[in-house]
Amino acid sequence: MRKFILAALVAGTAATPAFAQDAGTAASFRIEAIGGYESQEVAEDNKSGQTYGVGLGYDFQTNGSSVFGIEAEASDSNTDECVKGATVATDELCAEFGRDLYVGARFGSNIGGNTILYAKAGYTNARVKIDYDDGIAGTTGDFEAGRNLDGLRAGGGVQFGFGTGAYAKLEYRYSDYEEGFKKHQGVVGVGLRF
Repeated sequence: MRKFILAALVAGTAATPAFAQDAGTAASFRIEAIGGYESQEVAEDNKSGQTYGVGLGYDFQTNGSSVFGIEAEASDSNTDECVKGATVATDELCAEFGRDLYVGARFGSNIGGNTILYAKAGYTNARVKIDYDDGIAGTTGDFEAGRNLDGLRAGGGVQFGFGTGAYAKLEYRYSDYEEGFKKHQGVVGVGLRF
């Protein structure tokens, strides 16, 4: 009889972590890849392109179906903006968003099965490169400069768990940087929870 009780306890303990991972809300580390569409706004001029990156985070269940997580992300994009005739008829001014680093938190709720609905907010820092060519050969008016812009990001999304640790997500986020730079992004992500 004692063997059966011991076997039942071991089986129950072994099943608990698998159940917790399937629920999608238990404490877990996660790593993901993201990709999607972005629209950059600089002084009311818009340009769109693709964004891509990697992220990691740690989520835990606070009470009931509520989920709280901390997260970080590194991304880049292929969106450049060039304007001809910025100051004189022959010149060209180009702005390029480079790497973007983000650190923040997300708050959400398990809305059924393995689905989490969440909102997020945090700090973001983007590298912007400015390249100016006055279009006149032999002059010293050309320059290139890079700058890091601080900003805030807010957004929301939905995450769908499947299997024992895999998930996919759809997310919208808005980033507002210094000097009037802004980004709207719609991304998809795939990842694993551990």
